[in-house]
Amino acid sequence: MLFLIVALIAGLAAGGGTAYAMVKMLGIGGGATKQETKKEEKDEGGKFVPTGKVLVPLVFPDGRLAGYASMEVQLQVEEAKADFVSQRMPLLLHAINMRTYRTPMAAGPDGMLPDLEGFRKVVDAAATEAFGPKIVHKIAVTNANPA
Repeated sequence: MLFLIVALIAGLAAGGGTAYAMVKMLGIGGGATKQETKKEEKDEGGKFVPTGKVLVPLVFPDGRLAGYASMEVQLQVEEAKADFVSQRMPLLLHAINMRTYRTPMAAGPDGMLPDLEGFRKVVDAAATEAFGPKIVHKIAVTNANPA
């Protein structure tokens, strides 16, 4: 009986020690660091600016056209930059158009599913070209439909 109690206490101590080490060394389950908190505060602020509908060609990696998709995107920017971004929206749409036809975004067996992460990367590169670096904080693809 004494052996079982000692084994139970030793097991709890070993498990607790392991959990404590994971939290301290790897940050697993711990609270947010100061850097993460600053990033979250920055991400919370800002305004979402809609791009409107963007017609995107769904291209296979070999260059064949599978079809088109209609996408809607929201760009998170600082409130002070929202008018600037809205006024330059045609430049963003142009930059997206110049990239989408050469970027394979056709997914699925028939190619009619858009690669949303690929499209988000296209929008990110286009936004940097149209507005400059660090203007757009986040890109949210809010709607994607085959056209």
